[in-house]
This record gives sequence, structure tokens and C-alpha cells, in this order.
Amino acid sequence: MSEEVLQVNHRHVIFTIDEGLRVIFQKHRMMLKKFMNEAVRLVQEWFEKKLKVTPGIIAGLHTFGSRLNFNPHVHMLVTMGGMKSNGEWKTYDYIPFEMLRKQWQTVVLKLIRQSLNRLELKQVQPLLQKAYSANGEGFYVHAPKQKGNVRVQIGYIGRYFRRPAIGLNRIEQYDGKTVTFRYHDKTSGEEKRETLSVEEFIGRLITHIPDEQFKMIRHFGVYARRSKKICKQKISIWQQEMRRKIVQIKRFLTRRTWKQRIKEQTGKDPLVCPECECYYEYKGEVCLKDGQLVIKHALCHQTRACLEGMIEDLTGVKKQESKEKPKSSVGKFPKETRKERSRQICLFGVS
Repeated sequence: MSEEVLQVNHRHVIFTIDEGLRVIFQKHRMMLKKFMNEAVRLVQEWFEKKLKVTPGIIAGLHTFGSRLNFNPHVHMLVTMGGMKSNGEWKTYDYIPFEMLRKQWQTVVLKLIRQSLNRLELKQVQPLLQKAYSANGEGFYVHAPKQKGNVRVQIGYIGRYFRRPAIGLNRIEQYDGKTVTFRYHDKTSGEEKRETLSVEEFIGRLITHIPDEQFKMIRHFGVYARRSKKICKQKISIWQQEMRRKIVQIKRFLTRRTWKQRIKEQTGKDPLVCPECECYYEYKGEVCLKDGQLVIKHALCHQTRACLEGMIEDLTGVKKQESKEKPKSSVGKFPKETRKERSRQICLFGVS
């Protein structure tokens, strides 16, 4: 079982028919392929019309019952959801069994009428009438919910699809003339045993050998070979688009700094000088107070000294020197370097 199958939720769907119609399909085995295809078509059309998606279906045909009798029925592994036309995968966890059961009855009876000639239809007409009058009895569409580990359950269903008509562990006795095997009676729920002659036992087994070139397991929808590659490409494109949208949403929800907002709006870094292309670094701020320029904030002595020099250049008013001398020489710069220093300091509130 591939990893793609194991990563999606599935349902095991079973299609059965009325007991009286089994002999018709045993005699006219050419209908078995259409029989399986029609069961798959019902499920596919429901997903496509109701949900507008294409599901993935793995279908297997079984012609045997627990007593090795001829009992054609279809097992399907159906994805719970499907792929939209843009590659998006849509999940859905409901299948209308009762509606599909009625449609399945109509489809099987119609298939028999279209496949047989007039003489053959006349011979089986009583069986068709009885199956129709039984109000759908025997026509079942069953899809039990899987319990436990999904990978284990899907692995079991996959093995069940390919199982033979009877396993060696069910054969309890063989004396050269007769064969005794056990089986589970679904009507009573009990385990029973049946003894057949060798010829009859072999005859029952032979009826379940598929015709030449007949495929008992088929893939449909997104699991079909012709569309699997295209579906993978669509899903990949959709996943990339979703990742891009998630990144945009996260970026939108994340609180951005004023620098990030301005850069996204203008495409330019606000901390880079448009004249000399040097990088601005916030060190302090000057503002107007009572009609005079004053230092509002300075990160260090060096910044304060530079701002004081710039205010002096702009206003022509020299700040009175403080009586206390600085403990260190930090903040003392020659006058000829003021212009160079001013290019490295961002002054907010000064034009």
C-alpha cells in the first residue's frame, strides 16, 4: 500500500446483490466487468455532483461467499473526500447509503436487461421480477466505520481484497474422497462446517477463477494510472499556493516596526540617507520647547555633544558651559568634524 493512500482517510464500501440474481452473473460472466464499473460509477458521480470533487477509489471484485458459493459483490476503498479542479483536497465524511442502495438496485436490473437477448431475458424474467418486488432486499451498500489504527485497518482491507476463495487454514479434513471445511454463517453468526466430495469442491473453486486478462482489482479517480500524475501536480501547485497565503497572513498578523511598514509601502529603507546613502542610526532627538531647540533624548555623551553643536550651528546661540567638567574625554570633538558627525545621527523634529 503506497504512502499516498495511507495518508488519506478511507471507507471500506461493499456492494451486494439479491441472492436470486447470482446465477445470472455466473452464467453470463461477461457482465462482471460492467458490474464492478457501475458500482464505482455510483460513488464517483455522487462525489462529483454533490461535492464537485474527484475521489480516489480502489475496487475489488469477489465472486465467492463463505461456502464457496457464487456470490458476486464489490469491495471498494473510497477516499473520504476528493480533489477539486484547482488541486485543493476537500474532506468529507458522509456517504448516503440508503440513496445509493436504491440506485444500485436500479443499475443492476438495468444492466441485466441491457446485456441479455430476448430469449435469455424471458428465462430470467421471474428472477428479475422477484428481485424488484422484494423492495431492494439483498441490494446493500455498506460502509462500516474503521476503528483503531488507520494504517492497520487499511492494510487489512488491502489484504482482504486479494484473498483467495478459501484459505488452507479453513480446510480441516481431506480423506481422498471428501473435503471438510469450516465457514462463518452470517445469517446465524455461528461457525459451521460443510463436507463436499472432491469433485464438487473443485467445481466450486473453478467457478471463481477469473477470465483471462480480467483484472479483479482496479483503480479509479485520482488513483487511476492515467490521472495520478496530473493529480499530484495539481495538489503540489495548490499546496505551494496555500503556503504562500499562510506566509502572507502571518506577515499581516505579525506586528511590524515602523521601518518595516515604510519599507513595504515605499520599497526604500527609511534609515538610509537618500543623499549620501549612509545608514542612519538613532542616537538622540531634538524638539522645540518654548520656542527654543532643546535636546529631548540622547543615548550617550557623544550624542549629546554632537546635538549641542548642531543646535549651536542652527541657532547661533552658544550653550553655557557647565561648571562641572566631564569625567572623561567622551563627547569632545574638533569643530571641523561636526558636519561628518551630523551625517551619522538622525534628528527627529528638526527640519
